[in-house]
Order: sequence, then C-alpha cells, then structure tokens
Amino acid sequence: MGVHECPAWLWLLLSLLSLPLGLPVPGAQPRLICDSRVLERYLLEAKEAENVTMGYSESCSLNENITVPDTKVNFYAWKRMEVGQQALEVWQGLALLSEAVLQGQAVLANSSQPCKHLQLHVDKAISGLRSITTLLRALGAQEAISLPDAASAAPLRTITADTFCKLFRVYSNFLRGKLKLYTGEACRRGDR
Repeated sequence: MGVHECPAWLWLLLSLLSLPLGLPVPGAQPRLICDSRVLERYLLEAKEAENVTMGYSESCSLNENITVPDTKVNFYAWKRMEVGQQALEVWQGLALLSEAVLQGQAVLANSSQPCKHLQLHVDKAISGLRSITTLLRALGAQEAISLPDAASAAPLRTITADTFCKLFRVYSNFLRGKLKLYTGEACRRGDR
C-alpha cells in the first residue's frame, strides 16, 4: 500500500501516536489557533453534525457504547488548575474523542446500510480533530505539560455515547468548553 493509499483513520492514529514525542510541526503557524475564527470553524462543523444527526435518532445508533470525555467543566476548579493540568486534560480528551470518532467510522464501514450523511460528518470530524491537534502542537500545548502534572493528574472523567448524535454533541461541547477555555488562556499568556 502506497503512502497516498493509507486510510484517513490510519493517518490520524499515527499523528496521535507521535503526540508524546513533542515533534515540531513543519509549516504550522504557531498562533493560528489564537484567531477565534479558526476555532469557530471547527465549532460550526461540530454543531452542524450534531444538528443533522438529531433528526436521525434510530439510524444513528452506534450499536455499542463508545467511551468519550466528559465535557462538564467546573469553572472554579478549571481556573485554579495549573496550565499544564489544563493542557493534559485537553490532550487526553482529544485523544479519547479521536478514538471514539474512529470507532464511529468503523461502525459505519461495517454497516449493512451505511448512511452517507453520517459518513460526511464523521470524515469532517476526523479531519477537524487532526487539524486541531496540529494547531495545539504548534501552540506548544505539549510543552505545557510537565512530568509532575502528568504523574499526579486525576484520571480523565468519561461518559459513553451510544448514538452518533450523542458523539457529535460531546465533540461540539468539548470544543466549546475545555478546548476553547484552554486555548483562550494559553493565547492570553502567550504560552509556547
């Protein structure tokens, strides 16, 4: 299989596997995610996917429970967290969310009646998560995580999604919540 024939999910998985390495991202603009229009684009795509899938409740079943990050934010606790703890929570959430969307893609691929409208939104989510990961790496979010933060971090709170609608709701809420809070603070501080 040639380089250009690898499935999109494989590229996403490989990019996520390289996250702990802290490799530089060639050609990425370091502060691009600080432009609110950039994150807003991904938020709109996620919200659109959530809205579209609301109307297809029965055909949107995942046929299994998929673990996703809990998107609830205790704002008081969040503001008191060190930036490294916030970064760790965002990285863990992104990794789990990426894995969940890939599982959703596999469900669609194995479906006897694949839904084209769902496939489009799953593909956009995979692409969006890959881009967000790249933008965060360029911002230097990985460097914000210190070893003591990682070692003493509480386990990531999770919930399950059993429909594509719930999966996309979590995706949308994660971007609007923890990701937006973290990037806003990191951009204000100029962390790199």
